[in-house]
Amino acid sequence: MAVLATLDSGSRAAARGWSDLAIRNAFILPTIAFLIVFNIFPLIYSLGFSFTEYRVSLQKPAEFVGLQNYADLLSDPAIWRSFTTTAQYVIVSVGGQMIVGFGLALLLNRPFKFKGLVTTLLMLPMMLSPAVVGLFWKLLYDPSWGPINYALGIGKFEWLSNRVNALFAVAITDIWMWSPFVMLLSLAGLSAIPKSLYEAAAIDRASWWYTFRRITLPLVSPLLLIALIFRTMEAFKAFDLPFIMSTASVETIAIKLYQMAFQGWDTGRASALAYIVLIVVVCITNIYVKYLNRAKER
Repeated sequence: MAVLATLDSGSRAAARGWSDLAIRNAFILPTIAFLIVFNIFPLIYSLGFSFTEYRVSLQKPAEFVGLQNYADLLSDPAIWRSFTTTAQYVIVSVGGQMIVGFGLALLLNRPFKFKGLVTTLLMLPMMLSPAVVGLFWKLLYDPSWGPINYALGIGKFEWLSNRVNALFAVAITDIWMWSPFVMLLSLAGLSAIPKSLYEAAAIDRASWWYTFRRITLPLVSPLLLIALIFRTMEAFKAFDLPFIMSTASVETIAIKLYQMAFQGWDTGRASALAYIVLIVVVCITNIYVKYLNRAKER
């Protein structure tokens, strides 16, 4: 860690006799303590439970079973169905967000009237509570009087009762809510591209597709990958929207974990499942980070 700069002799901290080390400790030590208490300790505590047969609802001590919980979970077809549902949800939701968000950024990356107002209005969905968004879209999807069926002219189509339909319905809601996040990152990347590159391409009479493929996409790809990393992590842990809109039909791995921990009170297996999910998310993130580093080196 680099040594902090020496205090100005006229500053209040110097007048009080504070050293660089004292100031560093005053800011860093409380943060480290907070992380240990609220992040690291629960992780270690739950890791210990994952190797035991334990139910928090019973007055019975935890019994060490080793890797049995992990073996049972990885051989359970219901767990694999939840992982499959989660993977499908991630692909549809995150893929839609990347397409819609980047498309909106391309449309906004030009001067026009009320650009600031339009951008602010487009950001409103991600400022709302997921619970509010889930209930709002659940009403929109209602087969009896929901406006979506009426607008599409499909009668009393059941959106949230069928597993496949519900997965797409919840994914569309997630796309509506979080595409502005991708849009903001993409817009930041597009705004940073030097205009001289586009002018040189125009002088060389390059087509729009060549310009997009050789200039726009390579220079924006690092920020797109960052958006992809964050949205993939969040979509893989999706709980609120699927739970509020369609618990039975879209059983993601997060919902399965909730049911196991707080409805079945199987604390040991739930802790093991939580660590399996953590390992999967970390592996996926590392793959994205690897490609992100390659994009930065270009």
